[in-house]
Amino acid sequence: MQSVKVTASTQYDILIERGILKRAGELIKEYTGARRALLITDRTVDGLYSKAALDSLKSAGIDCEKFVFEDGEEHKSLKTVGDILSFAAGLNFTRSDIFIALGGGIVGDVTGFAASAYLRGVRFVQIPTTLLAAVDSSVGGKTGVNLPEGKNLAGAFHQPSLVLCDPDCFNTLSDALFADGAAESIKYGIIADESLFEIFEFGDVKGNIENIVRRCVEIKSDIVSRDEFDLGERQKLNLGHTLGHAIERCSDFAVSHGHAVAIGTVRACLAAQKLGVCKEDISERVKKTLERNELPVSTDISVHELASVMQRDKKRSSAGINLILPTKIGECILYNTDPNELESIYSL
Repeated sequence: MQSVKVTASTQYDILIERGILKRAGELIKEYTGARRALLITDRTVDGLYSKAALDSLKSAGIDCEKFVFEDGEEHKSLKTVGDILSFAAGLNFTRSDIFIALGGGIVGDVTGFAASAYLRGVRFVQIPTTLLAAVDSSVGGKTGVNLPEGKNLAGAFHQPSLVLCDPDCFNTLSDALFADGAAESIKYGIIADESLFEIFEFGDVKGNIENIVRRCVEIKSDIVSRDEFDLGERQKLNLGHTLGHAIERCSDFAVSHGHAVAIGTVRACLAAQKLGVCKEDISERVKKTLERNELPVSTDISVHELASVMQRDKKRSSAGINLILPTKIGECILYNTDPNELESIYSL
């Protein structure tokens, strides 16, 4: 088993091991002491992994109820959170009980937000079943849902009590969903670790998957420990995301998160070179690596349309908006700019 400790407003462990889902109950009981849980998942994951999780919880003596919501970004909503809160209240869940997120990033974000709101905050455990959730959204305490006006505009910082990552769950992912996780993992390499990037550039990704997950969450946990509430350095984790979120929104979410981030990352590299932030042209190297991992590197959506959405990004402040731009593979900076300059910056 590989493990990473996150030190933020609370300390918690990330445990990574093939087959760990079958031991989830005993580990949750050991680490949290909880005797009652609400397992929250989506329709697809329910059919794949709920039985194994529930059997494990039952064997550990944890009484567990289950809440299932429909798949899709449109269900990452205040309505779904409200439904979860009403379900938990109807079953008289208390502050000593826990919520468990079993699924990908949407499940984790929704569950974490519901946990932050129920009784003004109950503990929750993340069990990510996608590579994307394992390396990114399950760690760091960002929870939330979308509003009609934009992505992730309602949410809270609420750290999990434990993260259990079973890479065997990735075996049921489609190539496209696995590639979504690869995009976020490549992002970590660009912002902090060239050797991690090189696994995706030249190496055996699936053969190194446990080490990839561990290294990604190490990088994220280090950054979160220094900037839990996203006031400075943590924004580096948003490489490719400002434009990526705009692509998601403009495509009505037909372009998935990881695929959109991949395109956003290429544009960030090109912008860095254009602005003189990056002295060497890394964009071709990044493009080839993304393409090797079955990810797109361009979009037909106009920069004008994307810029109008980016100007409403939640990271915007009165001081402008921080773009995350690489200076080289393994290092990025925050580049503050006027939102009105975004169209010019991202124009090719």
